[in-house]
Amino acid sequence: MKKEFKIFLYAAIVIFITSCSNDFLEVTPEGMTTEENFYKNESDAKAALTAVYDLMRKNSGGFENMITMFNAASDDHVAGGGGESDGAGIQSFSNYTINPYTIPESFWNDYYRGIFRANVLLSKLPGIPMDEAVKTRFEAEAKTLRAYYYFNLVRMFKNVPLITEPLSASQFYNVPQAAPADVYAKIEEDLLASMDNLPSTVVVEIDGGRLTKGAAKAILGKVYLYQGKNTLAAEQFADVNGTPGQTSQYGYHLLSNFADLWSFTNKFNTESILEVSHSAQGSYWGIWGGSSDEGNTVNVMVGPRSYNKLDNQAPELPSGWSFNVFTQDFYDFMQGDPRFNATLFDLKSLKTNGHADYIAGYQDTGYFLNKFLPKQADVYDGSLGGDAVLNYAQNTYAIRLADTYLMEAEALGGTGTRAQALLDAVRARVGLPSVPVSMNAIKDERRRELAGEGHRWFDLVRWGDAPAKLGSRGFVAGKHEILPIPIKELSNTLIQQNPNY
Repeated sequence: MKKEFKIFLYAAIVIFITSCSNDFLEVTPEGMTTEENFYKNESDAKAALTAVYDLMRKNSGGFENMITMFNAASDDHVAGGGGESDGAGIQSFSNYTINPYTIPESFWNDYYRGIFRANVLLSKLPGIPMDEAVKTRFEAEAKTLRAYYYFNLVRMFKNVPLITEPLSASQFYNVPQAAPADVYAKIEEDLLASMDNLPSTVVVEIDGGRLTKGAAKAILGKVYLYQGKNTLAAEQFADVNGTPGQTSQYGYHLLSNFADLWSFTNKFNTESILEVSHSAQGSYWGIWGGSSDEGNTVNVMVGPRSYNKLDNQAPELPSGWSFNVFTQDFYDFMQGDPRFNATLFDLKSLKTNGHADYIAGYQDTGYFLNKFLPKQADVYDGSLGGDAVLNYAQNTYAIRLADTYLMEAEALGGTGTRAQALLDAVRARVGLPSVPVSMNAIKDERRRELAGEGHRWFDLVRWGDAPAKLGSRGFVAGKHEILPIPIKELSNTLIQQNPNY
């Protein structure tokens, strides 16, 4: 959310709630924030809600982020980085040696932190004296965020505990995994109960990044699509999308210039449905990846190592860590597409022709992810302290309009007049002619349009195409459609490991 809405919940609250011993519980705390003396007014509730939003940063914040992790496992990218041991989680996912010991715990823990915070807030809201309309909106936001976090958990791990109320530290050890259908049912229940209590639009200067009714509907449409409830999915997406190529009832419409989507300053634009906020707030290594880390880490991860501009034919770029380089197959697939340059930075060609130089990273192809590649002008000026590489400020899209257009076309079975119009609108935006709509055409269009945004792996799994596309990388059908549960989650709990891990 915008800085105006960015108020951090004191870490002491969570620490106090989750880690007090009986001895501590007998001590009356003085001069500190506790669960008992917090949640007294609307300001406290707003701070608590912001703490729930904080976990949205998992999309692109910290080294263990959704975008680079799931790019690395797709057929469009390799992990890259500095070497085969540069990030055990991302490397093992990319080559399908991932196991309960290499899976980063944060992909499980971070979303449960968000769920825990949502559950606490939802339990406290009824007793907080505040405007009832504001309270209703806060409740809707908390439930929608909880639903979104559960959606990411169930599509990553499938077999997850369903926790909908605050638990004590000891209770967490006794929660079994729920049936995936029950988790999905709760997700649907939360979204359906919340969407009509969310605003249709927000004032970006004040509330940019806060949830809207359109965002909740887009999440619900995606939830339905992943369960094969295509008719219900198409209904939700149609409401979000409106007439293809026109402005929808929620104010969404495709940007005329595809490249403008990737400008660091073009935040909360008309194509953005669910957006993750980042800013340069002086983040430093000691808090990197934590709730108070505001920077976008994808930006530094995808940059070339030791980049050196040699003449004016090359752009001014800061150096990065060379993760998520594109494969040769994807480079060939994108030839002739108008989105090529905005998507893919061909440093291989610049080096070959003497315009720039760099040090090749692990699995280097020379083809870098341009959507998130910062320019020198995007480098943090250091005015608030912290470390420059941790303070890139580009927001990222969890869901954007071209994505929902193509998901609706998929939900319609890749056939019919409306599916054709949705596909045509995405292509027309970049000057491409109409092609007959089909599932294959939709799959190819998603690959081109959404490249590098973290969707491709989930798409391949949803379509059942992962074994064919990723088998050469080590993907095993019946195993790698979901991730292993981190080994620590099995210790002294009722949680059982996913099959074949």
